Amino acid sequence: MYFSNRGTLSSEHRIHGWLTRERVLFYSCTTLVLCAILLAAWYRSSDGFIRAEAARPGVDFSVFWTASHLMLNGSPAAVYDYPSFARAESALFGAYLNHGFLPWLYPPTLLLLVTPFALFPYAVSYGLFVCVGLWLFATSTLGVTGFAARFGRPRLAALVVLAYPGVFVAAVVGQNALLTAALMAFAVRWSERHPVRAGICIGLLAIKPQLAVLFPVVLIVARAWKTIWAAAISAGLFTAASVLVCGPQSLRAFLDGTRVARELVLEHRIPYWFASPTPFAALRLADASIAMSYAVQGAVALIAAAAACYVWRRTRDLRMRSAALAVATLLANPYLWFYELTWLGVALVCLVACGLEKGWHRGEQAILVLAWLLPLYEYFNRLTLWPQIGPVVLLLTLLAIVRRTRLEMKVVS
Repeated sequence: MYFSNRGTLSSEHRIHGWLTRERVLFYSCTTLVLCAILLAAWYRSSDGFIRAEAARPGVDFSVFWTASHLMLNGSPAAVYDYPSFARAESALFGAYLNHGFLPWLYPPTLLLLVTPFALFPYAVSYGLFVCVGLWLFATSTLGVTGFAARFGRPRLAALVVLAYPGVFVAAVVGQNALLTAALMAFAVRWSERHPVRAGICIGLLAIKPQLAVLFPVVLIVARAWKTIWAAAISAGLFTAASVLVCGPQSLRAFLDGTRVARELVLEHRIPYWFASPTPFAALRLADASIAMSYAVQGAVALIAAAAACYVWRRTRDLRMRSAALAVATLLANPYLWFYELTWLGVALVCLVACGLEKGWHRGEQAILVLAWLLPLYEYFNRLTLWPQIGPVVLLLTLLAIVRRTRLEMKVVS
């Protein structure tokens, strides 16, 4: 369900829109075909994903599955102990990971969530994880945007949603970004009529608490007090349950892990900067100091938060609210990998739905194309080593959201 401002753009603001319903569908089908070709070529070149030196799908999911294996075998402390986790990971996935080490850097809430994964063989578990993530992402995005109304058939609309390259990237890597983006979209969708449901979704974002950082701010602006209380209680109960199951040492170990991630990855790891669409990463690549990078990141975070608050205060259109919150959250986080751009997909579908319904603003369609391709740019940038354009594209997208909100409010008034 979405609340739409039914006014259309005045003639002075409307431009010719080359991005029509038919073209959106065509581009989406083309994207899906190209993704299928890429997977087929990848499968063939890696001898069915079994050649040791070749990269393979689901690398990050192997971390989740290893953690689940340790939990089910009664060793929760080993998940946060790097030597123990490395030995388990090597025993389970040594050749698959080229005998590298991917540590567990997540909170006990996520550890509790992934515990059942190893009840199934790795391939089955990975397949179920991806399929459930795709279903949740498509369902939540279609629900908050009303996008299905633009295509007549919900399946066609779902195809467009799932054709967003960020979905492909998150699925191939085996990350939980599809789930977190779905929780965000469900929370915004239910924030008006079902505040407790919305709060529970926000509370579940405790699996990656940094992604819920702007929810309290926009909910205060919207005076959504029931949602705030429900979110706080849900997050508290979820955290308490995870600590009870995983042990109190898991919370301390997670906090220690955040320090390791900050010092070794965020602040000093060049390959990460090429794959992180943040102002901090862009500045570090430009040889800026850590202090300067944090200062600019903080300033951008404040601007993003202010923009999200502006949109949430000016309109009750859930599409604009979702779009603003998603993009602002990405800009506010200094530690952000390319797969989190799945959140950007929700914002883009919101903008496309509004553009097809009400008309396009100048430059808006070009921004959408850049943002649509950004996940692939970031994913492959670890190899191409091109300039970090992510924060620029995200800021342009946020600007487009704010401008559309402002102009639509003028039409109403």
